[in-house]
Amino acid sequence: MGRQVPAVARALDILELFLDADAVLSPPEMTRRLGLPRTTVHELVSTLTARGYLVPAPEQAGGYRLGVRTYQLGSRYAEQLDLAAEGRQVAADVAQTCDETVHVAILEDADVIYIAKVDSTHAVRMVSAAGRKLPAHCTAVGKMLLAMLPGEVLDERIPVDAALPAMTAASITSPTDLRTHLAEIRERGIAVEERESNPDVHCVAAPVRDASGAVVAALSISVPTVRWDAARTPELEQLALKGAADLSARLGHRGRP
Repeated sequence: MGRQVPAVARALDILELFLDADAVLSPPEMTRRLGLPRTTVHELVSTLTARGYLVPAPEQAGGYRLGVRTYQLGSRYAEQLDLAAEGRQVAADVAQTCDETVHVAILEDADVIYIAKVDSTHAVRMVSAAGRKLPAHCTAVGKMLLAMLPGEVLDERIPVDAALPAMTAASITSPTDLRTHLAEIRERGIAVEERESNPDVHCVAAPVRDASGAVVAALSISVPTVRWDAARTPELEQLALKGAADLSARLGHRGRP
């Protein structure tokens, strides 16, 4: 853990005051409850208001209530909780069918975060966990998600002159080669990873869509190299596609994945 930033902690203390029953608070009330200097509270309230986390309360002069930005963050958190819960159920169904490890992951900047994982029953299995973060370009789920980004967003997250880190000797390290690979993934609608994040693991991944049709996650099937058989790839790809479609349907998607 790095050093905590006092100003950020104080801003969060102000927001957390609204977790109590009070829907409206004034800066003097915040100052009294938190024991902070009056000037500090006013500066923090001004900043939080400018960013949409607080808004003036019309029913009370000098009072503030939570702004729409806090609702947006809460809604986003709830969406991810739903995605994680539904993802685990679908991952369990897929894992039961193929008896391999199944993950569901989301994209954060240029990384993927695994939000659900169900293990195989084999003695040889993946060492991974929900909550783990990896470079997206080294994983099947990450490449699937990167492939679905608009070009300008991809350029922001992975600039064409970026130095891509390698996790194994098979990792893609050239942004140009990555873009060529992502174009192929977009064309096929499926991503394959061959020992790019782990020298002993192969993966296939498919996109998960929400009710609006946007790609919000990816579902992957991971197989240790000792059990990997190229002839089985089409079967695993179809299973990943079906699992991703099932999860998409649970999230309200009604179109073709």
